[in-house]
Amino acid sequence: MAADGAKPPPTPVIVAEASIKAFADRIEALGTLRANESVALTASVTETISALYFDDGARVSKGQVLVEMTSAEEHAQLEEGKALVEEARRQYHRVKSLETTGAAAKSLLDERSRELETARARLAVIESRLADRLIRAPFDGVIGLRTISVGALVEPGDLIATLDDDSVMKLDVSVPSIYLASLRSGLMISASTDAYADRSFTGKVSGVDSRIDPVTRTVRVRALLPNRERLLKPGMLMQVTVSNNRRDALAIPEAALMPVSREQFVLVVVPNGDGHKAERRKISIGGRRPGEVEVLDGLKAGERVVTHGTISVRPGTAVTIKDVDDGSRSVADILQSAPKNAPAVP
Repeated sequence: MAADGAKPPPTPVIVAEASIKAFADRIEALGTLRANESVALTASVTETISALYFDDGARVSKGQVLVEMTSAEEHAQLEEGKALVEEARRQYHRVKSLETTGAAAKSLLDERSRELETARARLAVIESRLADRLIRAPFDGVIGLRTISVGALVEPGDLIATLDDDSVMKLDVSVPSIYLASLRSGLMISASTDAYADRSFTGKVSGVDSRIDPVTRTVRVRALLPNRERLLKPGMLMQVTVSNNRRDALAIPEAALMPVSREQFVLVVVPNGDGHKAERRKISIGGRRPGEVEVLDGLKAGERVVTHGTISVRPGTAVTIKDVDDGSRSVADILQSAPKNAPAVP
């Protein structure tokens, strides 16, 4: 305790420096992942499966044959069709040679031409039927779990497996319509999921829905997330932050704020002779993010504000700076790193 008439010792405080940092308005919501492209592989004809050319979870390329169905009859018809086309072509050219010398009528040549076109059309039908018995990958992607086996009879619409293009993921987010004016394509988003708690995924808004849900009063926003490591899967729930109005702004730790009613104050450490004192100052704040606030008015870059020790500090109180909080250490670490004979922060 100070002797009678002696000035009390300066109060130790931890301070932080007001500095310029990148800020953005943040909209937080939940979203669900979808594959960039996704299809259900189904049969288009009623037939038995003769071969499967993929494994569960395999990656496949566009155009790759995945499923083959029984087609012995169609192959026989194909050979017959090719023979009919070849015969029709031979007859056409024979009559054409005769017609040029006047030995055959033009009407006969026209008839042989029609027969050739008919044979070609029938062959095309057979080739189409054969193609229907091969299921190919419509794009590069990953196959899901198959639901059928070789020898199974499938009908049109029966699900065989799913195919997803997961190189890029679509993230659909329902955002309250009050933010509609600030939503647009190109906005940056960050997303996280409990499955990868230590990871953050970034992307851009690709579009905003043209309608607002009349029940929830939300608008659907779609963002695209690159998925080079293939960590993200369709159906995942994501915590999403949409960033808008990016700017450089003056920022201080949230711990420095001293709210009084609807106003905000801070204690600024200013020179006082050979030492320092605390000066109470009203400020205006803007955006917030975990641990930090944007200062719109009342402070300048470089000024120091008290972040810890405000309980026993009053305007005009002499203070001594115990340490500077740069945001890289916890308060416990700061206190532990202080000299053993240094006074504790109240």
